[in-house]
Amino acid sequence: MMSTSQANPKKTRFGASKIIVTSVATIIAIAFISFFIYESMSADVTVNNNGEEITTTTTADTVEELMTELDIEVEDHDDLSENLKSDVEDGMVIEYKKAKEVTVNVDGESESHFTTEETVEQFLDEQGIEVSEHDEISVGLQENIEDGMAIDYDEAKQVTVAEDEKSETFFTTKDTVETFLDENEITVNKHDELSTSLDSEIKDGMELSIARAFEVSINDGGEEIQTMTTNITVEELLANEEIDINDLDRLNVELDDEVKDQKEINIDRIEKETVEVEEAIAFQTETKNDSSLLKGKSKVLQQGSEGKKVKTFEITKENGEEVSRELIDEKVVQESKNKVVAQGTKVQQTAKSSSSDSGSVQQVSSNDSEVLKELTMTATAYTAKCSGCTGITATGINLNNNPNMKVIAVDPSVIPLGSKVWVEGYGTAIAGDTGGAINGNKIDLHVATKSEAYSFGVRTVRVKVFK
Repeated sequence: MMSTSQANPKKTRFGASKIIVTSVATIIAIAFISFFIYESMSADVTVNNNGEEITTTTTADTVEELMTELDIEVEDHDDLSENLKSDVEDGMVIEYKKAKEVTVNVDGESESHFTTEETVEQFLDEQGIEVSEHDEISVGLQENIEDGMAIDYDEAKQVTVAEDEKSETFFTTKDTVETFLDENEITVNKHDELSTSLDSEIKDGMELSIARAFEVSINDGGEEIQTMTTNITVEELLANEEIDINDLDRLNVELDDEVKDQKEINIDRIEKETVEVEEAIAFQTETKNDSSLLKGKSKVLQQGSEGKKVKTFEITKENGEEVSRELIDEKVVQESKNKVVAQGTKVQQTAKSSSSDSGSVQQVSSNDSEVLKELTMTATAYTAKCSGCTGITATGINLNNNPNMKVIAVDPSVIPLGSKVWVEGYGTAIAGDTGGAINGNKIDLHVATKSEAYSFGVRTVRVKVFK
């Protein structure tokens, strides 16, 4: 009988081989099963990562796990074509764009945005910002968006400028009226009138009006004033120049006229004042026949004395010069006293001669004088062109054609019309006119000019009336 150690060697070798074959088969089976299981659980996926294509085989269950597997961090603003919770499928194509941060400064206010758009124009469209040709932007519309990019954008505002009944429309990104005017080379001078202040903020749809100033000449009572003004009324202009118009003053325009239609404004300053003038009342000479006096002899029985009267005149002055004088009141304050003269009427007879060669009686008589009477009178002066005068006298003398002719106006009851007279300080003249204020012992002397009349004034003169 054989012991165990002496067993059959062939049998032993067979058993070992069997074990090896079995182990390899098992390993192969396990590998096959594992491969089958892997193949059944994995998926081929393509990911476009910001334009870079990545193809991978993954066993990730969800898109989120896949992106983590690829070290791609998906944030809220990023653009992912699939939901992160979606299951991964074989052959899946996933589009992913990383969002870029862009700062936009709009009209001075800054905002940050995240975008996956490629160009500035696409980004602005995304934000609802429509860029017009008049707007101002710091970058080109076709530039690519870069992370951290800053875009300055000023939207143009529409401004209408009205000037001298013409208007023009502008678009601007300027902030103030002053910078807008400078940008468009619109000059506003100090006398021009702008509808708003230069530091006013520009707003869309704003309307500006510019009233251009022009030169106006004002003749104020002979004083020339040159001033710059816009087209306002005459009344407003005079108020601006602190020029007051009184009730009597005369303007060549109406106060509500527009200045642009009246480049020259004339103001005649009219003044009225009353003056009192004291005049002497000339006395008259009364002649009484006296038979006790020889003819040709006279004797003063009573001396004459002048009276006094006060005349009140309303004087009108135009720009400081007197143009008219009107008698508005006359009052006698002292009556005159006539001079009384005795005129002799006695004729002296010659004594008879006793001689034979004296056969007649001689009569002595005085020589007759050419002076009919002599008076003391109040005299003024006038011209042919005085207020209310026609230049034709009451007796038909044309003083317009004879400006130097010596003619006096008289009261016909004192000096008959047509009389030849002599006036102290004036000379020989004709009593050829009358006047409404020429009464009693008053005469008015014709002179050539108004200045002569004013300088003559009022005088007491001697007057001789000839036969």
